[in-house]
Amino acid sequence: MQASDASVTVSSRILRLPEVCGQTGLCRSMIYQLESEERFPGRIRISARSVGWLEHEIHAWIAERVRSSRSSSASH
Repeated sequence: MQASDASVTVSSRILRLPEVCGQTGLCRSMIYQLESEERFPGRIRISARSVGWLEHEIHAWIAERVRSSRSSSASH
């Protein structure tokens, strides 16, 4: 690990796509669409043919959706 990588939480798991879909309730195509729009955490390359997402980033994204949903529904 390089010094610049120190900001990554060491205890964070790497989630594969089925886990990300299960935790977010989103389908594969929506995850990739939101990611391309920079509205979803970016994937990381695990190997030449596999990618994953950092668990703590997915949890933070979900928490932000909850906060956003609750704050907008409170104003109605």
